[in-house]
Amino acid sequence: MIFQKDVPKEECGVVGVYSNNAQSISKEIFFGLYALQHRGQESAGICTSDGKKFNVHKGMGLVAQVFEESVFDKLKGNVGIGHTRYSTTGSSKIENAQPFLAESYNTDIALAHNGNVINSNELKKDIINSGYNLSSSSDSEIIAHLIAYAPAQSWKDRIAYCMRKIQGAYSLVLMDKNQLIGVRDPLGVRPLCIGKKDNQWVIASESCALDHMGAEFVREVNPGEAVLIDKNGIKTIYQRETSEKTGACVFEHIYFARPDSKLNGTLIYKNRMAMGAELAKEFPVDADMVIGVPDSATAAAVGYSQESGIPFGEGLVKNRYVGRTFIIPDQILRDIGVRWKLNLLSELIEGKKIVVVDDSIVRGTTTPHVVNLLRKGGAKEIHFRICAPPIISPCHFGVDMATKNELLAANMEVEEIRKFIGADSLGYLSNEGLIKSVKSKRDNLCMGCFTGNYPIPVQLEMDKLILETES
Repeated sequence: MIFQKDVPKEECGVVGVYSNNAQSISKEIFFGLYALQHRGQESAGICTSDGKKFNVHKGMGLVAQVFEESVFDKLKGNVGIGHTRYSTTGSSKIENAQPFLAESYNTDIALAHNGNVINSNELKKDIINSGYNLSSSSDSEIIAHLIAYAPAQSWKDRIAYCMRKIQGAYSLVLMDKNQLIGVRDPLGVRPLCIGKKDNQWVIASESCALDHMGAEFVREVNPGEAVLIDKNGIKTIYQRETSEKTGACVFEHIYFARPDSKLNGTLIYKNRMAMGAELAKEFPVDADMVIGVPDSATAAAVGYSQESGIPFGEGLVKNRYVGRTFIIPDQILRDIGVRWKLNLLSELIEGKKIVVVDDSIVRGTTTPHVVNLLRKGGAKEIHFRICAPPIISPCHFGVDMATKNELLAANMEVEEIRKFIGADSLGYLSNEGLIKSVKSKRDNLCMGCFTGNYPIPVQLEMDKLILETES
């Protein structure tokens, strides 16, 4: 298989736009999705409405592959939503591509979802027993169905009904033919923010999407809140009472979110620099150079360098144009391994003691190859520093990570992992150091993958394809 960096796989990205003008906003949504491409590379889709009907286009592949110029002529309307997907429930196939449409006697909606519903199998059985059919194996279609067929007349009551039924993580953009709605689950696991541009309102997974669309950041959607946007502007239509304890995914800060996005009022790049600085305090070492495994660990490497006084350098270069492809490499490329995505600046590291900062170790499938590559380049010593604590449990809230049996740190002690990857030393950022770096309270974060303690009780192992195997 093609070399893939050993990290948790992205979840999904969502975008919604409402314009007071009669103009078509499909290209605006496209640019927002393009900015969120890092959150999912399997499929993409856009739905718009001109007040009379839904116009939908979706397909498999990257955003730029799914949408050609001619497509936008068919996506007319002043309200619309978009989605880019990585599968966390349901396999990667066109039937699971979003947005989903749901039509009922009550209302017709389109919906796009980032997250994971942990009681989706039970909800699916209830829907089927009620005599309704589902066309996909995605938990997102279940949410769309619940909202469309909710025993309620107002949007407030529909959202309240669904929040009582759904367990798990969900940041949603949904629409009828005239209105746009954004919803965030009561724990606020996945991000969702609001922006404004002239006569347009924008809802998106990350603030970087707002920047690309020329919109100004207004605020984040609060945990348990639903906002509605129409010709009269924006208003909160529902706010579920929540405790002070929420559960924002801390891995958004470590890896998922783009470094130019803001979460909880802080720039992700600065948070990652702070992680590197904390690593330098917790695991100092005598070395000649600090390098990061590109790209997500670069900011943390800079932070380690600044705190330790060890010069920062680039020892590894990423091939930015190697991504998902339908071309399967032959055995020669398999043997090349890590060089498929990373290349070495041997002259910069030869004979030096280097600190290598990376964002995480999941299965441990690629880190030994990185160490071996650096050894071949002449590095005298290799000291690995990880700006996340050891991952000991899988994620159940919208991240395709690994099973517990596959997680290296769930089955090995740190010293065993050091020997396994072949480094001279290994240090993981502590839970306390991570919390300090992201400038948040422990009770406001989900750190289940590091602690095994989740903000919602979950099954020990959950199958992402359960909706395809259960009925």
